[in-house]
Order: sequence, then C-alpha cells, then structure tokens
Amino acid sequence: MSLSILSRKEHSDSIGRIQHITPENAGWTYIGFDVYLLEPGQTLSFATENREYCVVLVSGLASVSTLKEKYSNIGKRMSPFERIPPYSVYVPNNEEVVITAETNLELAVCSAPGFGSFPTRLIEPKDVNTEYRGKGKNQRYVQNILPDDKPADSLLVVEVYTDEGNTSSYPSHKHDQDNFPSETFLEETYYHRLDPQQGFCLQRVYTDDGSLDECVAVYDKDVVKVPKGYHPVATIAGYDSYYLNVMAGPLRQWRFTWETAHAWINSESYPRKSK
Repeated sequence: MSLSILSRKEHSDSIGRIQHITPENAGWTYIGFDVYLLEPGQTLSFATENREYCVVLVSGLASVSTLKEKYSNIGKRMSPFERIPPYSVYVPNNEEVVITAETNLELAVCSAPGFGSFPTRLIEPKDVNTEYRGKGKNQRYVQNILPDDKPADSLLVVEVYTDEGNTSSYPSHKHDQDNFPSETFLEETYYHRLDPQQGFCLQRVYTDDGSLDECVAVYDKDVVKVPKGYHPVATIAGYDSYYLNVMAGPLRQWRFTWETAHAWINSESYPRKSK
C-alpha cells in the first residue's frame, strides 16, 4: 500500500504522548493531532507559533493557562462514554500554553494553520451543540465542539457516538475537492475509542478512481487519517464507538458530496421494509 491511513496507539513517551500526527509525517498540509495520557500533577507546555489549537479534555480534569488567560480545574466527564460534551480550549497562534493534569487526563491537542483572528476562549459543555443524525442502523449522536459557525481560522472539531452494530460517517461522503459551495477540501483525522476497550471497529477510506482504497480494523486509541476520499465507519456487535474528528483545509466550511451508489440511505426507502 502506498499510503497508510492508520496510526496505531503508541506506548506513552516521556511526556505522556500516545499519538503524534503532523503535516509532515501524514504527508498533508493542514492537520496536526496529538493525544496525551497525563497523570495527576503532570504538566504539558508548548508554543502555538503559526498554528491555532483546540485542546479537548477527552476525559479528566485539568488547568489550562496561556499568556492572557487561565482556566482552573476545568472538565467534568471522566470517560468519553458518559456522552456529555467535553471542556475544550481554543488558542490562537503566537501563544504559550501550559496544561496541568488535576486527575488522570486524556487530552487531545488539535492544530491547523492560524492567523490570529480570534482570542483564546474556553469552550464549555453549554457551548456545544448536540444532535442526532441518521435513522435505522445508520444512527449516531454528535457533539459539535468547534463547527464552522463558531469562530476559528482553520479548525473544525466534533465528537461522534455510534452504537454497536450501526454505521457512521455514512452514507459514504467525501470532501476532497476545492469546489465551494458544493464541496470543500478538508483533511480529516478520526481518534477512535471503543467501549469495552478490547473491541474494534472497521473503517474504509477510498476514492472513486481506486487510487486509495484501504479498510482497517481500528482498536481503542488508534487514529485513522483521511487525506481524501470516502470514509465510512462500521461498528461491531458488543462494542460502542466514540471518535473525535478534526478537519481543516483552505476554506473553513464543511461541504461534502455523497457517493451516488449509497445516497439512497438518506431517502424514505430506508430502512427497507421486511418482505
């Protein structure tokens, strides 16, 4: 395979990092994505330089400070499968960030090019719009942390929950053409969690011309990279799915195209009536 879409969970390094995706090692232009598992009292610090960040507390409590702001002891959920919106912090470029874990902390650090258009802000659970999408075996629950109607320069961030046996990011759709308003070019990462943790789900990433066509078994804390093409997810009986999506591209609008063959799943003819 010429392009690997899967980043397996690594053992924690000296700073607690288990995922490290950069534009350079992903072979793309926009998205950076790291995950850290920090112990109480452990501190993570970094400079944002020419990028904006959205720091998502996937689980646990933390204090987050920048040159201009300080948010002490934020967080609420101790597992993403509590299905309540997380606390997050948006940080623009040219800032310094210090994060201190108050409990065991699972931290997602999302980044993309930043232009200094917006100040640092706390994104609380009450700021997160939630919605159900789909029907039949294509239902999922969505928590919009940083959608395209909320201020940011490049980043789009969302959480999705899919129950066992259901599909998600489906019918198959893509956003790999810079053709606004019908479609926008957006790279995307999927950070997967499974409940119970020993489970797996399946994700396929593929293009119409077949230049990319991979299907992978995804385990807890793995990341799937979507540089282009369609990217559906299928859960397995017995295991519920959570994933954190990050998207970014040259235009911060989410516009996509359905794969023609499967668009009927959105129609009134689905679910099919039993014979």
